[in-house]
Amino acid sequence: MDVTQQTDHQQTTLWNGLGGHTWVEAQELLDQMFKPFEDLLVIAVSARNSRGPILDVGCGTGSTTLAVARVPGARGSTGIDISEPMIAKARVRAAQERTPATFIRADAQTHVFEPASFDMIISRFGVMFFDEFVAAFENLRRAARNSAELRFLAWRAPEENPFTMTAERAAAPLLPELPVRRPDEPGQFAFADARRVHHILERSGWAEADIRPIDVACTLPETELVRYFTTIGPVGRILHDVDERTRAQVIETLRAAFDPYVQGAEVRFTAACWMVSARASSAPPTIPK
Repeated sequence: MDVTQQTDHQQTTLWNGLGGHTWVEAQELLDQMFKPFEDLLVIAVSARNSRGPILDVGCGTGSTTLAVARVPGARGSTGIDISEPMIAKARVRAAQERTPATFIRADAQTHVFEPASFDMIISRFGVMFFDEFVAAFENLRRAARNSAELRFLAWRAPEENPFTMTAERAAAPLLPELPVRRPDEPGQFAFADARRVHHILERSGWAEADIRPIDVACTLPETELVRYFTTIGPVGRILHDVDERTRAQVIETLRAAFDPYVQGAEVRFTAACWMVSARASSAPPTIPK
């Protein structure tokens, strides 16, 4: 198994296993935390001239896909994600809300989309996990109509996002098995370097790339803080396998580390992100043989 295959296997295993199930369990909390980002994408969708079909990449449990489907005049909202547990939850939500959204359980990097079938492609932190970024964005370009808009959110550097790194930094002395993040591998901060993002888009058939830094105020209830850092991310995954004494020690240490972000009944933090937009060039990439 080469490095690419190994990375793809790791992502598939993670999001169809513990990672996917914990996100489903924490769906309401995560939807609340990420609502400001969802709103930004809905505004972008509402402002476009066309009302053709939209693809939401890395849609998770479907919150943004469903929000886009509710935009007046929308003519089709499709979400795609590699996680079976998340897609199953998204389909249940769509049925319960009677919202006309479609969900695909597949890897957006390799899924065979109908060519030129989407007027807009969006993503809320869902495009940083591909094992081959250029190949993935080439595939998305083939799925897009000429001049279709690409609009997605990605995290800036870890040092600009101290809140999201608090759990890992505080837990590292207590959890030696905690993996070290690498900036060149798929993951939350894979697109921290704007130059890398621009290069990927340029090579994959996307033009007029605009990569703008945005700082977004986010909140979650203080009562959900422990649940947040014990379920989401690398620390949360490792805590499932440690003994009770270690778990209690980690929780106590992490809760104290988050004190600077607690203001009364809320936890408040600023997310440093990129708002990325581009246009599908007139010459889409050829289908690989």
